[in-house]
Amino acid sequence: VIGHPKYQESKRIAIFLSMPDEIQTEEIIKDIFKQGKECFIPRYKPQSNHMDMLKLSSAEDISSLALTSWNILQPSDDDSGREEALAGGGLDLIFMPGLGFDKKGNRLGRGKGYYDTYLERCMKHPRGKPYTIALAFKEQICESVPVTENDISIDEILYEDC
Repeated sequence: VIGHPKYQESKRIAIFLSMPDEIQTEEIIKDIFKQGKECFIPRYKPQSNHMDMLKLSSAEDISSLALTSWNILQPSDDDSGREEALAGGGLDLIFMPGLGFDKKGNRLGRGKGYYDTYLERCMKHPRGKPYTIALAFKEQICESVPVTENDISIDEILYEDC
């Protein structure tokens, strides 16, 4: 990931805070700050499909975040001091989680449509849609995953031996 050309050229990067069954993102987050890039993480709104990408001030900032009922760390609802990526300069790159992926760029998420809805909002931003990279284990690569017309395909999937 660190040597990927899209990562190298990106300045504003959104990345998920990994759950135990996902590719671990902590070292990538540390590198984002080491390289002087800006880091944004998701804040999900429960009972909706709305998600914002809010700016982290440092890798250590993660320890100040609240744990949701889904066991995901994210900025709390009353944390209004953080920049939302689309209210500012948009994003260059989004690292995306998922349960399954196929080689055509289709992604099976957790069913709420947070990332697809967010990417639609990105497309309306003057910067347009950021490059999207899914981080996966090779066991998550399938022949095909079910998609609907609302699903937005991802640009690239990184996994071991890809």
